[in-house]
Amino acid sequence: MLTLDQVNSKSAARLGGLHPALLAAANVLIQRCYVRGIPIVITQGLRTIAEQNALYALGRTKKGAIVTNARGGSSFHNYGLAIDFALLLPDGRNISWDMSRDGDGDKLADWQEVVQEAKKLGLEWGGDWTSFKDYSHFQMAFGLTIQELKAGRRPAADQVKKALKRINGGEDEVNKDVEISITLNGVKLTAGVLDNGTTYVPVRALAEALGAKVTYDPASKTVNVVTV
Repeated sequence: MLTLDQVNSKSAARLGGLHPALLAAANVLIQRCYVRGIPIVITQGLRTIAEQNALYALGRTKKGAIVTNARGGSSFHNYGLAIDFALLLPDGRNISWDMSRDGDGDKLADWQEVVQEAKKLGLEWGGDWTSFKDYSHFQMAFGLTIQELKAGRRPAADQVKKALKRINGGEDEVNKDVEISITLNGVKLTAGVLDNGTTYVPVRALAEALGAKVTYDPASKTVNVVTV
């Protein structure tokens, strides 16, 4: 099983340049999905104008399928206010955009579970758009339009403060939770989180390392740990 550290490392290179509130949301989203048994990877974050124009050219002046209707400067990615994601497969190397995949076996599509967690954090989902749907896309627009962003407007301080409170459970600080290592007989097993004196750790990683079997009953929302 992949550890939280391993999952985090897959997205680290694509989180640079994001707006601080979106960065906080992306990190929490990765963690919450991991706890639900759904590792994800951020495949796109900040995108330059040149990179945006190159994507826009696909299916138009370059071979390929059309993937965006936004020219350079017309995407929230260009302002560090958007991310794209995919499902990280158990081998830790390959990713999937299969929206029907149920890797955690709870009879709910993993993709929709990720969307649920993202919306709890205040992220807008491209799958809700009425024209060009972008199912892997999340953004935090703060009510701003592309035209306003082009004109130099940016999220107001009170908007950012409110967003961070929602993301961090009522706290203003970014990354308040302290990530810790969980070891078994001196060997690192997985990563956990220390928050206000309480340690949170993925139950499956810990239980299976101790020889127990873990199952999840989606009907009763119960995690069952059975010792062998």
